[in-house]
Amino acid sequence: MIVTTTPAVEGRPVQHYLGIVTGEVIVGANIFRDLFASITDIVGGRSGKYEQVLQRARKEALAEMEAEAVKLGGNAVVGVDLDYEVIGQSGSMLMVSCSGTAVVV
Repeated sequence: MIVTTTPAVEGRPVQHYLGIVTGEVIVGANIFRDLFASITDIVGGRSGKYEQVLQRARKEALAEMEAEAVKLGGNAVVGVDLDYEVIGQSGSMLMVSCSGTAVVV
């Protein structure tokens, strides 16, 4: 499966456009990760735990989108857009969503 943010795959013309495909993942932040992230905020540096959660959520959202493309008969997704949102009353959840166009190249 080719997944790209570009509108086409260089050297491989689109044979068929199959439609828009999406993937969404919502993950909750837990109290311990929040505690360590707040300490990192105070002393500086990167929050490795949050980065791991974000990376996992992104991979899962892309995998969901790819699976949807396969169901439509596609072998590539072009024009992929990734979005990140903090949701929930206290901003305790993170949503990663992606969308693109399933195609056959």
